[in-house]
Amino acid sequence: MPAFAPLLEQVKVRLGGLAGVVIVADALHTQIAHARAVATAGGDLYVSVKANQPTLYAPLKHLPWAQVPIGDQHRDTGHGRRETRTVKALTLQTPGGIGFPHAQQAVRITRTRMITGKRTRETVYLVASLPTPHAQPADLQQWARLEWHIENRLHWVRDVAFGEDAHRARTGTGPAVAAVLRNTATGFHRGNGETNIARATRRANRRPHDLIDAVTSSYPTTQ
Repeated sequence: MPAFAPLLEQVKVRLGGLAGVVIVADALHTQIAHARAVATAGGDLYVSVKANQPTLYAPLKHLPWAQVPIGDQHRDTGHGRRETRTVKALTLQTPGGIGFPHAQQAVRITRTRMITGKRTRETVYLVASLPTPHAQPADLQQWARLEWHIENRLHWVRDVAFGEDAHRARTGTGPAVAAVLRNTATGFHRGNGETNIARATRRANRRPHDLIDAVTSSYPTTQ
């Protein structure tokens, strides 16, 4: 929560408040304090739940999903891949009754992929603080897809372009500092219109003075 509160305040300032805002995030933010903070600020939270949160994951997994009709289904094809995402949503009888504050819907998204003849299946559980009239299955599908897209883009760049998994920083604040630097570099390159972060990074490595000039020239100088 200490790190989340300042971030939430920045979002509130940027948007002028959180009324009508849906914050979609991964399981890192599936925390009671985060849910209460967002609700207090007038916003809504839509987050995934992983198996390492057993007190919440188990009740979600064992809801009567077989009796819930499919709410939305989307198919994608491309690059030798076929993917089908199926959404089921279940209204909780009591908001927060699943053991997570303000939760009004339990959501199950099943992703089935076919790549070069190999079939894989993944099931993801989520909770949303919005009631059904304000978050239909098609909305829940779109929001989750956008969050996954952003997360996959960032994690792929951090791992492939910056070699995050191979980095030797493992203790103290080292991993967090390195992650911030990678995110900053990625944001800087994308802000300059770069679409290939690995190529932009190689160019910056060869011409470090250009990068320093670009960063420092964006700040006004004082006489």
